[in-house]
Amino acid sequence: MSPLPPPTDVLPHRDPFLFVDRCLECTDDRAVAEYHFSGEEYFFAGHFPGNPVVPGVLLIEGLAQTLAYLALHQGEGEMVLLTGVDANKIRRPVRPGETVRYTVQITRRRLRLVVAEGTVEVGDELVVRARLKGYVGAPRPLRG
Repeated sequence: MSPLPPPTDVLPHRDPFLFVDRCLECTDDRAVAEYHFSGEEYFFAGHFPGNPVVPGVLLIEGLAQTLAYLALHQGEGEMVLLTGVDANKIRRPVRPGETVRYTVQITRRRLRLVVAEGTVEVGDELVVRARLKGYVGAPRPLRG
């Protein structure tokens, strides 16, 4: 099995808003990716000074980027937009120096919409569980 391409070859996201370092697994309906929070990320300065914590919305963003990697790597479209997050539960904070593992499993596809179950883990510890909904397709022009 050949190695998977780096996220920057698949995703449109770039630093400082890329929260996937590498994809470990990518099948038809499942992807597993990782990101290491070094502590140098811009948001730690204000979230929270003296007690830095990764914002929960950025963990959801990492899951959404993993879902995008899965769909784009499979050639399903040109872009993936997050359209909903359901049943989201954050069980513990993620701190500088920790590496998270994102897992997304597509459970439903209908037209250009996908639904996926996602988890974020640090080691064997569950951090986040969420159901993601997304649109997979062509970019829509901006209305002016």
